[in-house]
Amino acid sequence: MRVVVAEDLFLLREGLVRLLKARGFEIAAATDSAPGLLDALLEHRPELAVVDIWLPPTHTDDGLRAALAARSRLPGLPILLLSQYVEPLYAEELLADQSGGVGYLLKDRVFSDDQFVDAIRTVAGGGTVMDPQVVTKLLGRQHRSTPLSRLSDRERQVLELMAEGRSNSAIAQRLFVSEKAVSKHSTSIFTKLELSPSEDDNRRVLAVLAYLMSTP
Repeated sequence: MRVVVAEDLFLLREGLVRLLKARGFEIAAATDSAPGLLDALLEHRPELAVVDIWLPPTHTDDGLRAALAARSRLPGLPILLLSQYVEPLYAEELLADQSGGVGYLLKDRVFSDDQFVDAIRTVAGGGTVMDPQVVTKLLGRQHRSTPLSRLSDRERQVLELMAEGRSNSAIAQRLFVSEKAVSKHSTSIFTKLELSPSEDDNRRVLAVLAYLMSTP
């Protein structure tokens, strides 16, 4: 899998590059600025972009803007954002096209290389991965009149764990239920959110996006 890395801090950028290479990824480019990121994404067309939100030249949301600009020209380009802070607006902008292949992780809450690599593979495969704190912030902005209000408390728990990128097996372990029960809850979620029958992976992504984009 070819990856572009954008991080302005030298040690962190080199650390990401070394970690990814050690886990079998090909680094198409590693850059320290938003203009460099946009150029690298359009030139190399990687399978994934790992992007720090705050990049030069302004150190505000330049990384996000460059990634979104590239995604507008390369539809479906998987983007995994890294940040030190939870900012719901950034997550909402990333999720706006509702096509999946997105992630938002907090740098100080990535506790192992396995966790990070799993997130990368999920996003590259078209899935959605959000740090639990990001999910909680977005939940606080939901409107009660949305279709999500139809979900039971258990169904909302299942959907929240889906949004964190967890598999049915992992959700079952977390909630101390069987995988069959998780599958049943998932089917109910898809029905209540009016997601037409299709591949479960696709409906899973659409359900997560509906969940995360349900804001006032």
